Amino acid sequence: MRIAALAVTMSLAVASASAVAALDDKAAAAIMAKAACSACHAIDKKGVGPSYKDIARKRKSEKNAAAALAKKVREGGGGAYGAVPMPPNPKSKISDEELKQMIEWVLSK
Repeated sequence: MRIAALAVTMSLAVASASAVAALDDKAAAAIMAKAACSACHAIDKKGVGPSYKDIARKRKSEKNAAAALAKKVREGGGGAYGAVPMPPNPKSKISDEELKQMIEWVLSK
């Protein structure tokens, strides 16, 4: 009985992990272009905002990093990386699914 329950749990975990398809760099760049992220961010260089690598380095060990970043992207805000606030990024620019994929990509850097 325990083995069957474990198998079901593992299957659900794999299905949930693959529900958000991993982005390659080209697909991530396309989503970020829609949202105008590249106006302030780059993969490995600080611009107006932090680089994606700096964001990943600071956040990836946090328990709820993806949720915190999603909230920051949607609502905007400042103070985490300096004085310049990040503007909000509404659903009209990128969907929740695209946002989730983009954040997972950033955290993988």
